[in-house]
Amino acid sequence: QLQASGGGLVQAGGSLRLSCTASGRTISSYSMAWFRQAPGKERYFVATISRSGSTTFYTDSVKGRFTISRDNARNTAYLQMNGLQPEDTAVYYCAADTSPYLSISSKCLRYSICDYWGQGTQVTVSS
Repeated sequence: QLQASGGGLVQAGGSLRLSCTASGRTISSYSMAWFRQAPGKERYFVATISRSGSTTFYTDSVKGRFTISRDNARNTAYLQMNGLQPEDTAVYYCAADTSPYLSISSKCLRYSICDYWGQGTQVTVSS
């Protein structure tokens, strides 16, 4: 089970850090990813980190602002979000996949078919 937390209301230009903590499984066995879904839109991947933590990949709109990381000792993945803008408003979901790393062509990132999902956490950015 994955538990996402850390969402909230923030003004434009502000920061939030999302956490995704696993229970009942060890995240070191999984690539981790964050997705978001804005009202009326499809769920879309935001960032992913490989099982080893050595490879990260971001959607273009968040590059340079968001940072994905993992702490396997704490069984937690993070998404540090800086320079938030109103267009970042969405429900954010974390996901885990048994693949050692996730490419844009993977079923997880491309079709949101990942092995495990957490519940969403709402991020609202006011202008």
